[in-house]
Amino acid sequence: MKKNPNSTPEAAEPAAIDPVTELKRAASRMSDWRARLGAAKELAALKAPQSAAILRRLLAEDPVLPVREEAYRGLVALGEQAQAPVRKASVPVKGLDKIVVRIRKSLPNGHSFSDFKEKLKKMRLDVYDVLEGDKGEQFDAWLEEQWKASF
Repeated sequence: MKKNPNSTPEAAEPAAIDPVTELKRAASRMSDWRARLGAAKELAALKAPQSAAILRRLLAEDPVLPVREEAYRGLVALGEQAQAPVRKASVPVKGLDKIVVRIRKSLPNGHSFSDFKEKLKKMRLDVYDVLEGDKGEQFDAWLEEQWKASF
């Protein structure tokens, strides 16, 4: 019996998605601190063998303090030895002053802070995301001060 070339193949059973692989991807999204924070929470709850390694990386390398704190809590919950993170004294983005000036200069004279904020978000989502996550509720006030200081 010949197969009809126009017929659709029978649906293959979808491959099982490994939750650790998905969480590892989420933990690596550098333009989404909330995804990294959520991944840290889920990795601790999942208690998979690979969870500790991913959480150790987040604790050591993530620029956003709440993500590092969640990674620390996750490691402790998994029974791992870890040192609590501390807020870094410097701004977590290298060359921030230059980035702010470059974006401000790309806008027309007389632009508003909201214009600047929107352009920063469009041009450097990675920077915007790290600063927003690191500064928390003070983000807008802090960013406005950075913008004013760049004139």
